[in-house]
Amino acid sequence: MDLVRHLECFVAVAEQSHFGRAAAHLGMAQPPLSQRIQRLERELGVRLFERTSRQVTITESGTLLLAEARELLARSEAFMATARRIRDGETGLLRAALSPDIAGETVAAVLADFPRRHAGPELELHELSTAQQLARFASHDLDVGVIHHPCDVSGLELGPVLRRELGVLLPRSAAAAVLDEVPLASLTGYDLILFPRNSAPALYDDLLTTCARNGYTPAAVRHGQGASFVRGLVLSAGAVALGPYDAQPADVRDRNADAGSGVVWRPLAGAPLAWRHSVAWPKGRGDAAVNAFAEVATHALRTTAGARGEAPAGPLHLRPASEYWL
Repeated sequence: MDLVRHLECFVAVAEQSHFGRAAAHLGMAQPPLSQRIQRLERELGVRLFERTSRQVTITESGTLLLAEARELLARSEAFMATARRIRDGETGLLRAALSPDIAGETVAAVLADFPRRHAGPELELHELSTAQQLARFASHDLDVGVIHHPCDVSGLELGPVLRRELGVLLPRSAAAAVLDEVPLASLTGYDLILFPRNSAPALYDDLLTTCARNGYTPAAVRHGQGASFVRGLVLSAGAVALGPYDAQPADVRDRNADAGSGVVWRPLAGAPLAWRHSVAWPKGRGDAAVNAFAEVATHALRTTAGARGEAPAGPLHLRPASEYWL
């Protein structure tokens, strides 16, 4: 008996509660599906489903076995993914990514800690936006990465969601620069500098929506990512930028620093804005190297970037423009 294929049939029927829909989902005819379920029940010695002419209901025994069946299928897929990497000559290489806003200290911590946690594969680290990471996951060109929420996480497994609170980068001459915490509404009249929307569309829209809800609607949105370019816009274009504390140089975030830098970073009153990150990888493809990277990246974000956990006990649920827990 092909146990993996029979378990796939079992899980499909359990999730669809209907043999016809399960057969369509699996791309097979209904009679062979029914035969596979019957054979699995004989082999296991337990009844998995109660069948009537109108519905299929999983039994208590089936419910108890369902979680293990899913775990076995995930482990089987991870095994096959490793075999494919060996077949394709990719053994010993973990393709990973960090988003461009991750500070240098965090990148260094990941690169230093990963070999200590997992001595097997070489780490090939890329700087990729969330949109680029999702595209590479879909094309099987990326094994694991650190993404921004909100985004569409269909087909992905996630590590803990971590929050990095955002502050504002503004001219040192701005009236709000003397404040210990800056209300978003006090930024009225300034343009806002954001990353290009196509790198994380849902996050981009969510930031603007949160700004508007807190009394700040920028007259214009300018786009920039490089630190020097953004600082130049802040100095000369009547604009402000958003960013976390750990991504700022010392002369910008220190209130007592020399005024020569021309720009300052201040926290936002009430902390209404934040980057939310988590490590992500394709479902069923998490192996020891992926798990080690997830642990290393999560630890580095906590210790070098001041990120803190914000995930609920339950799963994340998608909304049209955002992905927060409901």
